Amino acid sequence: MKAAIRSHYGGPEVFSIQEVDIPQPKPNEVQVKIYAATVNRTDCGALWGKPWIIRLFTGFPNPKRKSTGTDFAGEVSRVGSQVNELEVGDRVFGFRDNGLGSHAQYICVPSKMAVPMPDNITYAQGAASPEGAHYAYNFINKIKFKKGDKILVNGGTGAIGSALVQLLTAFGVEVTAVCRGEHAELVKDLGAKRIIDYSRVDFTQDEETFQCVFDAVGKSTFAQCKRLLEWNGVYISSELGPRMQNPFLALFTPLGGGKRVKFPLPVNSHRSVLLMKELIEKGKFKPLLDRSYPLEEIGQAYTYVAQGQKVGNVILQPFGD
Repeated sequence: MKAAIRSHYGGPEVFSIQEVDIPQPKPNEVQVKIYAATVNRTDCGALWGKPWIIRLFTGFPNPKRKSTGTDFAGEVSRVGSQVNELEVGDRVFGFRDNGLGSHAQYICVPSKMAVPMPDNITYAQGAASPEGAHYAYNFINKIKFKKGDKILVNGGTGAIGSALVQLLTAFGVEVTAVCRGEHAELVKDLGAKRIIDYSRVDFTQDEETFQCVFDAVGKSTFAQCKRLLEWNGVYISSELGPRMQNPFLALFTPLGGGKRVKFPLPVNSHRSVLLMKELIEKGKFKPLLDRSYPLEEIGQAYTYVAQGQKVGNVILQPFGD
């Protein structure tokens, strides 16, 4: 099979497309023929090994996994001897935030990690569903809100931000989303009540206040957004912060009461995938797709994602179109 392989940290130039053995499933695993995966910010961190703290999980001094990729959508091609719930030919999707090596044509995963795909989506949509929604769901679980609360999402067109807009809307929240003006109608269609065009105004100077500010692209700070929060409001960022301050602020800001930072560590990716399956089947969640690349152009895919201007999810197709 073909796989994108790297032996050390670095930019997209470290990848080479190699022919490697197709992995064989253990008794509790299934082999999946991958028709779609995504290239996302988590993958970029794993590729570059930055921030440095990520290497505690991805390997030091060199990466533990030779192939990147955190999610997949494809077809079960073999089943282990102890697997009863899936069969060859089943359409499945899945996600694991510490990596699966899914930027390849085949992978083997524990059978419980391969969730039957909804019938009403494509493989590209299946691959695009878990990653951003997983983080969004875990962020939402860490705050208390009620129907009608006002919440701001910075980065409403990204994988995490677009999932946040849809999930919060499904829970009855009034969402203000920050994005480029040219994408305003797209984000409104996801459920946002109000749009702030960051190319024209600084959203941190807005006059409204919010129960929560979600920075889904990690480009703001608590200090900048504090004025936007209600007296007991919560700031959550998808990134550590420019000085890796967010985990520490999450420890100390609650001590004084009032406005505070939370830094959720996402858990239970399997539960997130099951939730996405349910919401997709009910028509309450639709992943955004930006563009697709064949496996041989994985370097271009990473370069594009690293620019921080993608709208939704970037798809990698190990078997081409």
